[in-house]
Amino acid sequence: QVRLVDSGGGSVQAGGSLRLSCEASADTNSGYYIGWFRQAPGKQREGVARIITPSGDTYYADSVKGRFTISQDNGENTVYLQMDSLKPEDTAMYYCAATRVTYYIRPPTQPSQYNWWGRGTQVTVSS
Repeated sequence: QVRLVDSGGGSVQAGGSLRLSCEASADTNSGYYIGWFRQAPGKQREGVARIITPSGDTYYADSVKGRFTISQDNGENTVYLQMDSLKPEDTAMYYCAATRVTYYIRPPTQPSQYNWWGRGTQVTVSS
C-alpha cells in the first residue's frame, strides 16, 4: 500500500503559476509510474502528465505541453508538477496517482490502471 499526499493547489489569475507536490510513502527509486490527473465538474478525469521513477521519462497531454513540467526528487519520494501560463480551462481538482512499473509493460494511460491516489488539490484559474 502506497499513500500519496498531493498539495499545492490554489487560486491564481490567468498567466500565473502554481507548483503541485505529490509525496509518496514508498521509495520511488524502486520504480513507479506517477501521474497527475485532473477532473473538472461534469467532466471525466483526464491525464495531464506522467513520470517514470527513477528514470525520469516523462509524458504530457497536448493541452499542457510546453506549460507544465513534471519532475521528481527521489531523495524525498516526491513528484512535482510545475504549472506555468495557467489558463481558466486548467481549473480542476488535480490528483496524483501511482502504480508500480512492474505491473505494466507500457506506461498506463487510464485512471483505472493506477493503484494508489492522492485526495486531490484544487486549482482555480480566473480570467
